[in-house]
Amino acid sequence: MVIDGAKGIEPRTRKLFEVCRLRDIPIITFINKMDRESRDPFDLIDEIEKTLALDAAPITWPVGRGRDFVGTIDVESGGVRLLDGDAGSGGRLREMSLATIAALNSNLNAATLGGELDLVRQACKRFDPLAFAEGHMTPIFFGSALKNFGVGDLLNALADLAPPPRTQAADKRVVSATELGMSAFVFKIQANMDPNHRDRIAFVRLCSGKLTRGMKVKQARTAKAMSLRAPQFFFAQDRALAEEAYAGDVVGIPNHGTLRIGDTLTEGEDINFVGIPNFAPEILRRIRLPDAMKAKKLKRALQELSEEGVAQVFRPTDGSALLVGVVGPLQLDVLKARLFAEYALEIDWSTPEFQFARWIAADNRKMIDRFATSYPSAIAEDFDGDLVFLARTAFDLEYTGEHNGDITFSDVKDIHRRKQRV
Repeated sequence: MVIDGAKGIEPRTRKLFEVCRLRDIPIITFINKMDRESRDPFDLIDEIEKTLALDAAPITWPVGRGRDFVGTIDVESGGVRLLDGDAGSGGRLREMSLATIAALNSNLNAATLGGELDLVRQACKRFDPLAFAEGHMTPIFFGSALKNFGVGDLLNALADLAPPPRTQAADKRVVSATELGMSAFVFKIQANMDPNHRDRIAFVRLCSGKLTRGMKVKQARTAKAMSLRAPQFFFAQDRALAEEAYAGDVVGIPNHGTLRIGDTLTEGEDINFVGIPNFAPEILRRIRLPDAMKAKKLKRALQELSEEGVAQVFRPTDGSALLVGVVGPLQLDVLKARLFAEYALEIDWSTPEFQFARWIAADNRKMIDRFATSYPSAIAEDFDGDLVFLARTAFDLEYTGEHNGDITFSDVKDIHRRKQRV
């Protein structure tokens, strides 16, 4: 889990935490952008403990912040890693006195730094591997991803602390990591990683068995076979062909839109892995397209980007303009920039009358159709074709729910339950 040192825990981070908590996934926390103006580290740790109900155990501690940030200290050993000289390093720590460290920057004070470390060691929880494995504690690392500082410590922690592959729940049974048959699910889509080739990579996590280059697998959603001709391992921008991969590995599979988030791949068994949620957006915006001749191109672009998870797109059934849903405002900026850079589409936003989007369900289709007919201007489809109710206010949402007891309104959608679309 990555936290912005200036902003703290953002809505998207909370959503990610909810997914991890639902799936009992241990969390390692990296507090980023310490080389920029950021909040007090104790303040950030307090927010983690109160907001996420997790014990926070600092493994490293920042020396200075913003322009005064010079490195980190290992809380347990007192070893030092400097921003200038140790970026990207995950190896041996330097041995330096607090006075020597403080001398690196005129705004640092050895006594203040020593007081901070004493407080961390006495007031903060010590790291407990058992509490971490049970999901009650998160180790904290500080650094700057942009300058590749502190990332080595984080990667070492992943290697040392990450639990072994475990059983995975599917719709028909539980899949064990020790099974011989290969099974995997798609958890991320990334398009245009190489702008020159407009490639599209589906990242899959192997849940059991062995993946070999060239093998044929079954895509459960479509029941079609596909050949894994060029599976790839990724590390940042570097990639290499994956000749073999095993349970717990993450592999990138190039494809042209055939794979989507939540898809299950097997050697023939008809199962779907469950527990991959899609959360309702917290911000809704309408898209304004100045050049109406590019509407078809916009639709295709939004389809591809929504499959990545960059944003959710809703098509009102009354024919009004498309709605885009995101978790935080930064996603709107990212979406707008990518539409321009990758698809040459200039767009703008307008604020709609709606504030909330909730997926609707009922015991039978007639109930849903009757509800949709009663609220024609407040119904939309997501790109899977599932119906969504759009509410203007929280009161509107609550009132509608109370007067339509046979309809379920949900802010979480299990991806594997979406409609079959071939």
